Amino acid sequence: MPKSKRDKKVSLTKTAKKGLQVKQNLIEELRKCADTYTHIFVLSVENMRNNKLKDVRNAWKHSRLFFGKNKVMTVALGKDVTDEYKDNLHKLSKSLKGEVGLLFTNRTEQEVKEWFDQFKEKDFARAGNKATYSVVLDEGPLEQFPHSMEPQLRQLGLPTALKKGVVTLLSDYELCKEGDALTPEQARILKLFGFEMAEFKVTIKSMWVSETGEFQQFQVDTDDKSEEEDMDELEDEGFGK
Repeated sequence: MPKSKRDKKVSLTKTAKKGLQVKQNLIEELRKCADTYTHIFVLSVENMRNNKLKDVRNAWKHSRLFFGKNKVMTVALGKDVTDEYKDNLHKLSKSLKGEVGLLFTNRTEQEVKEWFDQFKEKDFARAGNKATYSVVLDEGPLEQFPHSMEPQLRQLGLPTALKKGVVTLLSDYELCKEGDALTPEQARILKLFGFEMAEFKVTIKSMWVSETGEFQQFQVDTDDKSEEEDMDELEDEGFGK
C-alpha cells in the first residue's frame, strides 16, 4: 500500500528554537534594563490579580516591570558570582522565587518603599485562601438576590427556599470560621454576599543599586526549594550547561 502524502512527521525543533529565542530576547532586555536604570527591586505579590497588577504597571510607566519566568530572569542576572551580569546581581536572583517580579527604576529606595507600602487593595478570596474572620448568615429573606438565583444558592450548600417569590435562608448558617481554608463553594458564597477577605499587596524582597553594586535583603525568603534544584531546572531549560 503506497504511503499517504498526508502521513508526514512533524519536527518540533523549530518550536523549541522559537521558545529559546523568546527567552534569549528576554534575557537581553533584562540586561539592557540593568545597564539603564539605577535600581532593581524584587517585588513579591500576595493574592495576585491581573487587574490590580495592571494598576501597578500604569503607575510605574516611567520604569520597567517584569513578572513571571523566574528561571529566565535568574539566568539574566546570574545564578552565582561566576556568571553574574554585574557585581552582586546573583544575590538578587536568589530572591526570584514564587509570585515575584523585577522592577527597574530610577526612583529612590524611599520613593519605591513609600508607594508600595500604601498600595493595598481589598478583593474577594479564592478557594484555598484562609478566612480572615468568621461569617454567620442570619436566617431570613435574602432580598438582594432575584428568585432565579435560589437554585444556585442551594447548590452551593445554603439552606434556601422561595417564600412568596423571595429567596429565603431557612436557618442561621455558619459559612466559615476564621483561619479555615476556603472551599470553592465558600469562596463563591462570600463573593455573592460581598465579603472581601483577600488583600492584593506588593512587598519589596530585595534591592540592588547599580552605581555601587550594593545589595540589600528586606524580606527573608521562606521558599524551601534548594539552590541545587533551581540549578537543575535551569539546565533543563537549556541554560547554564
